[in-house]
Amino acid sequence: DSQVRVMENTVANTEKYFGQFCSLLAAYTRKTARLRDKADQLVKQLIDFANSENPELRATMRGFAEDLAKVQDYRQAQVERLETKVVNPLKLYGAQIKQTRAEIKKFKHVQNLEIKQLEKLEKLRQKSPSDQQMISQAETRVQRAAVDSSRTTLQLEETVDAFQRQKLKDLQKFFSDFVTIEMVFHAKAVEVYSSAFQTLEKYDLERDLLDFRAKMQGVYGHHDTRLLANTNPSPSVLQSLASQGTLQVQLSRANEDPEHPHANHGRFSLCECVVKGQPAHCVCGQGGHLMLPGLSL
Repeated sequence: DSQVRVMENTVANTEKYFGQFCSLLAAYTRKTARLRDKADQLVKQLIDFANSENPELRATMRGFAEDLAKVQDYRQAQVERLETKVVNPLKLYGAQIKQTRAEIKKFKHVQNLEIKQLEKLEKLRQKSPSDQQMISQAETRVQRAAVDSSRTTLQLEETVDAFQRQKLKDLQKFFSDFVTIEMVFHAKAVEVYSSAFQTLEKYDLERDLLDFRAKMQGVYGHHDTRLLANTNPSPSVLQSLASQGTLQVQLSRANEDPEHPHANHGRFSLCECVVKGQPAHCVCGQGGHLMLPGLSL
């Protein structure tokens, strides 16, 4: 009985835990497939986004999307290998468990027959101790049942031993295959992700900003205007021209004031001014006075 219990516990534990392994690994594979699908959607969105951007970012995003798509190709291979080498064999393990359990049940039936034949023999000996013919026939049946039981016991031991050996071997293979599949995927993924990282690192943000600013200027008419530090001629130039007796500087002004005493319709003229009580030569114009020696009011 203890031997049978050990056999039954072995089969029951295998059925329980292998069933859980199968369920969890199948769920793991399905989630990996869903992750692949989500990543495919991300690749599509990246390409759509790239097509709407400037050339520099467009090239970078397309390169990144291509690398991400390669990873999903490896992930697809990962899913297929997990299903083929891990999940499906675990599913088929139920048939082996069922067969082994049937062998145990058969052994128990043969064992029960032997016990019943022994019980009948004991009853016959007690009831009819003088009926040697009946007792002899009962003893023959007991011997036959014992032989069947012994043969069945040997067969069952071999069956359960083979089952246990195969279980341990398969367990080792299932998870070795699982780890190998994962290592192959991650090794390939790291290689491609390294390329994707380099693609992103090479992205020239400043060039993209220049393209963007140029596009903004082209669309909205915003030009790069630089303020001049001083639009008036330098005093040295004015003094040189004044020494020749002529000074006419044509200026473009948005608003002219004809009421100003020195307004000359956008032209400078040479005049005499009083600066700190002293007469001085000045250049007079719409913007005010400029003393030729270098002092301006």
